[in-house]
Amino acid sequence: MRYVICSLIVILSAVGVSSAGEKTKVLLIGKDRDHPYATHEYMTECNLLAKCLKQSPGIEPIVSNGWPKNADTLKDIKAIVFYTANGGDVMFHPFNKEQAEKLVKNGVGLTAIHWSTGAEGKSGELWLNTLGGWFSTKFCRLQTTTAKLKQPTPKHPICRGWSEYDLRDEFYLQLKFKEKITPIAQVELDKKTHTVAWTYERPDSNGGRSFGCVLGHFHANFGEKAFRQMLVNGILWTAHQDVPETGAPHAITTKDLELPAKK
Repeated sequence: MRYVICSLIVILSAVGVSSAGEKTKVLLIGKDRDHPYATHEYMTECNLLAKCLKQSPGIEPIVSNGWPKNADTLKDIKAIVFYTANGGDVMFHPFNKEQAEKLVKNGVGLTAIHWSTGAEGKSGELWLNTLGGWFSTKFCRLQTTTAKLKQPTPKHPICRGWSEYDLRDEFYLQLKFKEKITPIAQVELDKKTHTVAWTYERPDSNGGRSFGCVLGHFHANFGEKAFRQMLVNGILWTAHQDVPETGAPHAITTKDLELPAKK
């Protein structure tokens, strides 16, 4: 009996260590700046969001400049975040398509921020079916202005910890959407209601969740608490993580907002 008890203690201890050591890996994919200074600061924002995500227990963010060249980087990834140019074209590029489709099928979470909601090539329909929304310069328009972000579904976990606020941004309008998206943030522009952030629970993808947000053109917006709150909540939601009732932690410093020198 003593031997059995000792054996159970050893087994339970091992299980405890294993559970405590498990991490939810989130891959953030950016790229080098391709816009004027202080806009589309992809790598800076990915690192900023990674710092915020680390504040949630058990989250291990990994930042990559472009789609990872080493396939091992994708091992055990629970969610992917794109803040890059045309995320759909990156994800479904011929070199990445096989890996991407496997990840989607296995239910990996997906977040696309600003230009990452776009796809201009043959990947457009694939992107629409994966993200739930699709931005393209072929049928959308852009409008840089200040607008109030409203919550059409305030009880959604992504809406925790923030309320409506004004934001100056480059808004992408008239996107194509799947029928079963859930709007998270909307703005009123030109007497029309536009969805600028949404979720999509992907059918036939093992419970896969997607979160799209067309906002994030200006670097300064990542210094806005409510904006960071929405993004961090959204990323965690796609990874099937519980979002605290008061919102996920997302603290940063003024040092974190400093940009690398112009080249």
